[in-house]
Amino acid sequence: MSVRVTLVAAARSSSLLTERFDDDRPMDQAGWHEVQLAAHALVPLSAADLRYCSPTARSRATGEALGFAPLAQPALRDCDMGRWRGWTLSEVTAREPAAVDAWLSDPRSAPHGGEPLLAFISRIGNWLDTRPADDGGSIVAVAEPAVVRAAFVYALRAHPAMYWHVDVRPLSTVTLTGQPGRWHLCLEAAA
Repeated sequence: MSVRVTLVAAARSSSLLTERFDDDRPMDQAGWHEVQLAAHALVPLSAADLRYCSPTARSRATGEALGFAPLAQPALRDCDMGRWRGWTLSEVTAREPAAVDAWLSDPRSAPHGGEPLLAFISRIGNWLDTRPADDGGSIVAVAEPAVVRAAFVYALRAHPAMYWHVDVRPLSTVTLTGQPGRWHLCLEAAA
């Protein structure tokens, strides 16, 4: 039994420099414009057997704009950033530089009082591993870029520190094929 899971990074809700931890702002105008430009390539994913999204406003809106009619999955929520929620990386670094260093260097660390990176990656991996594995089945899920990064790291069984080396742009996709505990990255040629 094998399943195909395509993860779509949600459209943006702010510029890269104003991104905030655990942010639930809706898509901004630039995000809506990007969805319109990418729709021709992404709308065919709406034919998936199952369509999900993370519970954030921008993930839901991205999925709706692409015609997915996705079901929100609490397990696909962004990493719980505790007291850092709503702050930018620059703000946190200015206030708690040692805590940021610990967070970036130790995947078991949660100086913000939220979820450690290792637990976040495991949660996303558990969601992947519990998808119905109907042979040839397909799933599409719109999620925050952090969720896509975590799924990528989990599927490849990479060291958690690799999470920091995966760049996920808005509306980019990654497809994983396989079954619980045995995932393969599938890179496809542009149509």
